[in-house]
Amino acid sequence: MNKTEHKCNYEHKLPVKGMSYGRLLLVVLLVLSQIAAVMAGTREVPGLLEWSQLPPLPDPIGLAGPFAGVSNDVLIIAGGANFPDGPFWEGHAKVWYDRVFVLTEPQGEWISDFKLSRPLGYGVSVTWNEKIVCLGGGDKDRHYADVFMLDWTGDKLETIGLPPMPRSCAFSAGVLVDNIVYVAGGQESPSGTEALRNFWSLDLSGTTQNLKWEQLEPWPGKARILPVMAAQEGNIFLISGARLYKGADGKATREFLTDCYCYNPQSKRWKRIADSPRPIVAAPNPGIPLGHAHILFMSGDDGENFFRAAELKDRHPGFAPELFVYHTVTDTWTKMGEFPKRIPGDLGKYRNAGTWPPVTTTITKWKGRYVVPTGEVRPGVRTPNVFWAKPTALGGSFGGVNYAVLGIYLTALIAMGFYFARREKTTDDFFLAGRRIPWWAAGLSIFGTQLSAITYLAMPARSYATDWALLILNMGIFAIAPFVIYFYLPILRRLNITTAYEYLEKRFHVSIRLLGSLSFVAFQLGRMGIVVLLPALAMSAVTGLNVYLCIALMGILSTVYTVFGGIEAVIWTDVLQGAVLVGGAFVALWIIVGDLDGGFSQLVSVGIENSKFNPAHLNWDWTSDALIVVILGAIFTNSLVPYTTDQAVIQRYLTTPDERQAAKAIWLNGFLAIFAGVLFLSVGTGLFVFYKANPQRLAPLEATDQIFALFIARQMPAGLAGLVIAGVFAAAMSSLDSSMHSISTAVTTDFVRRFRPNLAESTYLLFARCLIIALGLSGTATAMLMASIEIQYLWDFFLGFMGLLGGTLAGLFMLGIFTQRVGATHAWIGAIASTGMLLYVKLATDLNSLLYGAIGTLTCFSVACLWSTITPTKVERVTGW
Repeated sequence: MNKTEHKCNYEHKLPVKGMSYGRLLLVVLLVLSQIAAVMAGTREVPGLLEWSQLPPLPDPIGLAGPFAGVSNDVLIIAGGANFPDGPFWEGHAKVWYDRVFVLTEPQGEWISDFKLSRPLGYGVSVTWNEKIVCLGGGDKDRHYADVFMLDWTGDKLETIGLPPMPRSCAFSAGVLVDNIVYVAGGQESPSGTEALRNFWSLDLSGTTQNLKWEQLEPWPGKARILPVMAAQEGNIFLISGARLYKGADGKATREFLTDCYCYNPQSKRWKRIADSPRPIVAAPNPGIPLGHAHILFMSGDDGENFFRAAELKDRHPGFAPELFVYHTVTDTWTKMGEFPKRIPGDLGKYRNAGTWPPVTTTITKWKGRYVVPTGEVRPGVRTPNVFWAKPTALGGSFGGVNYAVLGIYLTALIAMGFYFARREKTTDDFFLAGRRIPWWAAGLSIFGTQLSAITYLAMPARSYATDWALLILNMGIFAIAPFVIYFYLPILRRLNITTAYEYLEKRFHVSIRLLGSLSFVAFQLGRMGIVVLLPALAMSAVTGLNVYLCIALMGILSTVYTVFGGIEAVIWTDVLQGAVLVGGAFVALWIIVGDLDGGFSQLVSVGIENSKFNPAHLNWDWTSDALIVVILGAIFTNSLVPYTTDQAVIQRYLTTPDERQAAKAIWLNGFLAIFAGVLFLSVGTGLFVFYKANPQRLAPLEATDQIFALFIARQMPAGLAGLVIAGVFAAAMSSLDSSMHSISTAVTTDFVRRFRPNLAESTYLLFARCLIIALGLSGTATAMLMASIEIQYLWDFFLGFMGLLGGTLAGLFMLGIFTQRVGATHAWIGAIASTGMLLYVKLATDLNSLLYGAIGTLTCFSVACLWSTITPTKVERVTGW
């Protein structure tokens, strides 16, 4: 049998006995109804923080300014100060303590058998490497520069000395980022009338003997005491505080500040951010990071009653209970809830009965929750209460109408699979749809296949968080279209092949064909998990549905209709989901513009003001999204690699009746790529402007890529939201079904039929269907395995993975089409060199992953060409290639 005779017409019926299509569809509908019931039952309406209390401190008065942290899973509170004999307005003195309290279990009892080396309070403490790092602080006579670590060893508390800070300092703030502790602000002595404008860092990752403090450039604002610091996504935030200055009586007095700043440790630069809604002086430190971009700050002294404390005495209302949240992307503040404040009629013996928002205390994380221990609740009054707060997701209810629409949509996809199953009689039907797909449907299918849920959710997320610098990526698809049509398409169509890798055998050797096919299969196996995981995370965030159930739903359904309907079902479901997704993006943009007071002009003006429409980054940083990096990524990684080597794309070229219609399909996809790029980036910019104007509607999310899904679920009308969310499901399923079907095509054609050419046509078809089932299960399992991997932008990860495996393959196809002297040996050497280079770049450099495609392609091509010149071999020429 020659290699073109496998396009046989043997009939093959579905491998299902005793069950009709109608019964199969009924089974699927029953499964869907059960899943929908589970989905409806998992909806929650959670709050921002879930509050509870740990056992109160044994000291009924409580403490202000304690050190707090966790050492070897044990909560420790040390030092601090209070007024044991009565409040200051009655003339009583403040007393500092050296006591250490240890709590080993949440329901246990405090152990107080340990002491610090001296009474100490109002310093900074952070938890690092199972130890508590304590910095500075003071007593009634002086402030200290001392730094030490507390280490709980199971039955005793050890103290480990560290290098002292550059100056004595108390009433400062601190935060830990990547093994480096940062300290800002403070007061050098108890009688000082000026605050410090200091910003110091200590890298704790070295040996104790080699640790050294670094004095960094301070923030571009006033010196201050009692600011609050926080860390989010590697950046450091300095919030509020109070300026000290000499009053009329010669003593220090305060100016309450609202200015705030952000510091980037990589660039070592500060920038001014939005002012806090009110002063948040001495608030529990540090702020609590929520999700990927929110930071929560609680209570704090707004200064309203600061100068009336002696006058108000026990009538002081305490500190404001508001919980303020800052959003790092939109640079906005909003109030999200309150501290559980309860003021009883009788304040009790120690004037601290009830629950009050505390200040001058340290927040630490213990057993997955945030501890807010003791603290000052009114001037001169402390509390022994120890609060324990658990952040909760803010996913809203998806609604019955939306679930119904989602169920109907997914059922329609399954029905399409069963409908086309009646026409899948041969492998030519199953793999190539009998070459009867019209050009516009093939073009829309290429677009739909490349328009994965990654593109649909992550591309708006990128412009929401950054700018339009990645639009060039989509422009590269259009630019490369004539190159593909003129050089690649004629060869792929005229050889009458099923997979692109058959060409590599004809041009080089069967080993190159197998290398190409295996590379493609390896890439698709990894891709299947990625393209399912992202929408599953997004759906889980906005519906409350378990992420693993989302993954299972998409994996099972896409496997069902692909097994039955073949490439024809895959293509027509691509057409449907592409229309739904593009329409959904249009509607989202329309809703955004309609909700803005200034309409479209506000979107444009705010976008320009915040540099959201920036089309390029003009620098030579090869690790960033610099213009040259994006251009190379557009040409190679995002265009040449998938459109010349990806069987899932090339298979669409081969389903049209002729070469001319295939060319039209490629052109249509190129136009749609630019159109969709502009649309999705506009949606992302619109989301930024919308949530900047409405920060109260922006819930804390675990990843930037969930922002569009949040908008769809919360801002779109019922029913329409369900349809668009269903489209997101379908987008992931479209990518998954394309991967499964193209892998099945490659394995069946390049391996099974290549080495077992005499099997019956029905055997090949049965093998292809069984393989799809196995791939569906493995892809679903892969996505579940990846669900715990933290990836800031899955878009970048996906492109990097694509370039790493696809660059070498693109180089091999270029060698076959554009050279005559390169033989199989030369191609192998080029492929090995390319793979080695890519591994080196991936593991030993910080180059942007967008460059992987260019590096792999050009290395393979240039090394093979060079080797063919050094060691020429005779290469058989075939007319027309």
